[in-house]
Amino acid sequence: MAPKAIEITNQESLYDGFFRLSRLTLRHELFSGGWSDEMERELFERDPVVAVLPYDPQADSLVLLQQFRLPAHVNGMAAWQTEIVAGIVEDGEDLEDVARREALEEAGCHLTALEKIITYMPSQGACTEVVTLFAGRVASAGLGGVHGLDHEHEDILAKVLPFQEAWALLQDGAIQNSPAIIALQWLALNRDRLRQDWL
Repeated sequence: MAPKAIEITNQESLYDGFFRLSRLTLRHELFSGGWSDEMERELFERDPVVAVLPYDPQADSLVLLQQFRLPAHVNGMAAWQTEIVAGIVEDGEDLEDVARREALEEAGCHLTALEKIITYMPSQGACTEVVTLFAGRVASAGLGGVHGLDHEHEDILAKVLPFQEAWALLQDGAIQNSPAIIALQWLALNRDRLRQDWL
């Protein structure tokens, strides 16, 4: 049987701003039996996130975004990342409501249907962030342009791309973030079925 017990003996807040950072002292059961030594771990705390891939089954096109990301720049990657719609879940918010709100704010998209893809942790060794990923049905005609909220310093370019063009970007390594990678791979596997369901 897998270990189950965890003992947290101390937790202190190191930073509390846009993100939160805590230090925990803990020990846990071992696979071999008994307990680990007591250890300290820093925990990067982040609120849950919803991400959504807007997809037009009629045109077989989707909406991708480009926006500036400082961590990508610092790591020597493309500073303007190609992404899908995403936003933080506020206390008490319904995940589908967040998907619809963020699609409108970031891409000018009105979602007419949603299908959940997966819920996952992008960095479970360090961060509490949980991402719930959706595909959302849109009519892509007339979409595109610059969107985002000024008070959140958002400057987001939305582009409508045929599926094959977006897939080529993924194959070429031009898409470098997990929500977009997972969503596009899921769409590649489920595209025919999704077009039937949504048409």
